[in-house]
Amino acid sequence: MKRLIVCLLLVVSELALAHKPSDSYLQLESRDDSTVITGQWDIALRDLNLILPLDTNRDGLIMWGELLGQQPAIASQILSTLTVNAMTDRQTADCPLSLTGLQVSDHVDGRYAALHLRGNCPIAPQFLEVDYQFLFAQDPEHHGLLKLRHNDDVLTATFSDGQRQQQLSQDSVWQSFQGFIGQGIHHILIGYDHILFLLTLLFPAVLVWRTGGWQPAPSMTMALGQTLSIVTAFTLTHSLTLALATLGIISLPSWLVESAIAATVAIGAVANLLPRFFPRRWVMAFVFGLIHGLGFASVLADLGLTSSGIFLPLLGFNIGVELGQVAIVMVFVPIAYLMRQTHFYQRIFVPAGSLSIMVLAGVWLVERLA
Repeated sequence: MKRLIVCLLLVVSELALAHKPSDSYLQLESRDDSTVITGQWDIALRDLNLILPLDTNRDGLIMWGELLGQQPAIASQILSTLTVNAMTDRQTADCPLSLTGLQVSDHVDGRYAALHLRGNCPIAPQFLEVDYQFLFAQDPEHHGLLKLRHNDDVLTATFSDGQRQQQLSQDSVWQSFQGFIGQGIHHILIGYDHILFLLTLLFPAVLVWRTGGWQPAPSMTMALGQTLSIVTAFTLTHSLTLALATLGIISLPSWLVESAIAATVAIGAVANLLPRFFPRRWVMAFVFGLIHGLGFASVLADLGLTSSGIFLPLLGFNIGVELGQVAIVMVFVPIAYLMRQTHFYQRIFVPAGSLSIMVLAGVWLVERLA
């Protein structure tokens, strides 16, 4: 039993520390009556440090002077990974980018270098083509999110290792929508705290608590009913707060949101160890889903979308989150149902897994409050 707990804890810990989401945020502005493109590209300092030696004194901190000292390298090496072409119905022309300023900006997941850009095009663009090659050699899981304001229209796009080039016009809306679905799937599957919270709720979905112990659910109908109630409650509330936070209606400090998410994971695990005090899991999913939605929202909120351009990215991202969530349910619940009658699942896996998750969530909570 003790060995199993240690093994589970080590495995989950490795997963949790294996990868931190890597996104950059690119905002461009263009007009079809001007040959000038302006913009800002926000890149996490931790990502920039993978390419350029920002931490020159190796103290684990990147200071403003260290970043400023790399401005020439940023202008040459980093901007070379981003290409913008102005396009019309008849021709395509390169718009060479130059670095006009450098600042530090704060995002929900840390400090970013804000690169101010200017592109001079030979022709006024009717639409743009953007080629994005940043960081994929160092981190294939990296993603870039783009917002383009062209005239009075707001267009969005996403970049990944498998989709490094995008053409932005009114005809690219469907492609952008698909990209944000992919973003939603990506962020739920690398959101280990969200996954663990969902799993803590699903562990007992194929069981019932009777006479002081776990008993197997008597039928697939009951197990599916419990699963559906949990997933539906979680979906409704995290979708609500995802929308409210993305629109800026709700705004909470990131440390508070991330700490609260860690606390929900710990409580979800405790509920499996003390099930008599938490009889209705769907209520927990409903209440705590409000907190998890705020965590999902950080991706779109950092892109700076307003109400005029938020609907399709928000819808696509939310659909992606739900698809990722459904995939987790479809993998875990059938296996759990087949194992629900075994001593291992009832007496070892559920308590040991829950205890491991509780300890890990406690570590997260301490780290995020520090």
